[in-house]
Amino acid sequence: MDLKHVLAKNLRKVRHERDLTQEDVAGLTGLSLRYIGSIERARVSASVTVLGKLATALKIDPCRLIS
Repeated sequence: MDLKHVLAKNLRKVRHERDLTQEDVAGLTGLSLRYIGSIERARVSASVTVLGKLATALKIDPCRLIS
């Protein structure tokens, strides 16, 4: 499994654990709802900057999203 699929799976898992919608995550990160959805469907490769924004918004270590 490549990293964009790992990120997609882990982002969805953490989002559900925190009972957040994709819209909630978009609001917390300043990213578009469409982009969050694309990340969760593994259609785009998120940059390190985006990974950092996601981790900060979800209050987790960025490594959790890609391991």
